[in-house]
Amino acid sequence: MMVKMNLTIVEADFQNPNHAEAIPLLINAYALDPMGGGEKLPDEVLSRVVPGLSAHPSSLVFLAYDGDRPIGIANCFVGFSTFAARPLVNVHDLAVIPEYRGEGVGERLLEEVERKATALNCCKLTLEVREDNRARSLYQRFGFGDFTTGKEVMRTIFLEKKVGES
Repeated sequence: MMVKMNLTIVEADFQNPNHAEAIPLLINAYALDPMGGGEKLPDEVLSRVVPGLSAHPSSLVFLAYDGDRPIGIANCFVGFSTFAARPLVNVHDLAVIPEYRGEGVGERLLEEVERKATALNCCKLTLEVREDNRARSLYQRFGFGDFTTGKEVMRTIFLEKKVGES
C-alpha cells in the first residue's frame, strides 16, 4: 500500500526539542520490532539516548519526517579506516516505522547518510545487518556488499562482547 507522504530528511540537532523527542521515540519503535529484539527499551535508557548521542563527538543522526511526524531514523558514527587513512561512516541503526516500510524512506535516509559521508571525505559506509532482516535487499540495492580487500570478496561477521552491563 502506497502511503501518501510529505517526506523530509534532516540531520538531527540534539538541542532541537522536536528532534530530541523523535530520537528516543524512533529508537524505541525499532527496539519493539522483532529485528530490534521485540521489547520496549527501559525508560532510563530512553532518557539517556539523546544526551549520550549529543556527548559522543562522532554521532550523526538523520531523521525522516512525514510532515511533522517522525517516521524513520539513521543513527551513524564517524570512524576511521586505517587502510584508507580516511574517515568512514558506520550506520549503527536504520529504522522506519512499520506503516512506512517499503515506501522509500530507508533509501532516502541512506542517501542523506551517503551525502554527508561524501562531504566528510569518507572512504566508505559500513553497517551490520541480521541475516533474516528484510532490509538486506535495500542495502544490496543501495550498493552494500561483502567486504573486499580489492583482491577477493570475503563474508564478514559481526561479533560482540558485552561489558559493563547496566
